[in-house]
Amino acid sequence: MNNMKTGIRRRLPGTEIFDVENWREISATLAKNKTRTFLTGFGIFWGVFMLAALLGGAQGAKDLLLRNFEGFATNSAIMASDRTSMPYKGYAKNRSYSLDMTDVERLRQALPEVATVTADQFQGGCSFVNGRHSVAGQVMGVEPEFSDVMEPKIYSGRFINENDMATGRKVCVIGKRVAEQIFPTIPDPVGQIVQVNGISYKIVGMAGQLNELQMGGRIDEEIILPFTTFRKAFGTGEELDVVMLVARDGYRIANLKDRIRRVIYSRHYIHPQDESALWIMDISEEFEKVDMLFLGVSLLAGVIGFSTLIAGIIGIGNIMWVIVRERTQEIGIRRALGAKPRDIIVQILSEGMALTFIAGTAGITFAAIALGITQHMTANEVSTPQFQLLPQQALWIMGVFLVLGSLAGLIPAVKAMRIKPIEALSSK
Repeated sequence: MNNMKTGIRRRLPGTEIFDVENWREISATLAKNKTRTFLTGFGIFWGVFMLAALLGGAQGAKDLLLRNFEGFATNSAIMASDRTSMPYKGYAKNRSYSLDMTDVERLRQALPEVATVTADQFQGGCSFVNGRHSVAGQVMGVEPEFSDVMEPKIYSGRFINENDMATGRKVCVIGKRVAEQIFPTIPDPVGQIVQVNGISYKIVGMAGQLNELQMGGRIDEEIILPFTTFRKAFGTGEELDVVMLVARDGYRIANLKDRIRRVIYSRHYIHPQDESALWIMDISEEFEKVDMLFLGVSLLAGVIGFSTLIAGIIGIGNIMWVIVRERTQEIGIRRALGAKPRDIIVQILSEGMALTFIAGTAGITFAAIALGITQHMTANEVSTPQFQLLPQQALWIMGVFLVLGSLAGLIPAVKAMRIKPIEALSSK
């Protein structure tokens, strides 16, 4: 009865929605049943939080997946030899072989659709020394075209060029982490001398890796030599660890795989149908997989978001029905005192919208904080995944919840408006 008397005293005909007394009464009504208000508000909070987190985190999740291939030419491929799985022309299965420079030249000549074919070699367990500082790591020998396939991040200096290859100069590109370990007091080691297995090389660049892919190691943790210099230093001969290529515009690696295998298999006596003898990673297919996965995540976010939205709306509608049922006598007395139907509807809807706004704002705030923490934890010196809730997304979420929440509370509000004073006074 206290709430009813307060309502009679404060809610006179013509009271506006932004009246201070009106909002005090809304606060009192919501505070009257703290458990119900909390549970309903938490449902709205959780729905908004989930929807905001999913919308804001979708792009960040895609950025994390694409980080594995950052810097790669989208129409490129990485190849390496593997064991045969089928016998052929007197050769048993499970036979090993190696790609070599002859294979590289044959691919260049046989596939005009391919713009770049380049070779890589690796040598692990090497010692990198500068004075008293030393560290063990891997050396990679590359051609200048390496950067056409996988772009390194150049912190200072330059990458391997044609002149380095032609002259066989003793120069190198040092990985950033290696430089930090053996040149701890020199921020930019370009121009310095580093010893690799006792041989001195002049540093012409400091580089890092844009992606998370490891081909034997990471550029950050390696020293890179010109391909010709590498072969002389380690006596590796013609055998290659990896062959990389880039198709010209308008051509797809997927459509060239069979021809690539024919070129390789015909020389090494491998069965034409043995797909496991040559490992080929098609980077464009990896990008397509990420796009499909991102589409699936987006659809899942939509389904979960829609479900939470519906659950929140149902919660708003339920609390409105309860409020109307509990305040039947108060509403009837107000009608008897001359309150207009509009005042009754505004009062009931205001209570639902106030709860929606408070809980929804809290949901968006916590989602933005969670996304910010996630972005900070996943960022590195090369890239920062965009775990962000855009302002327009936040406004859209709040707008949808407020509009649909109002519609959900409209039916109980209309029912309240139609209550006759005599029926209200006789209700219990």
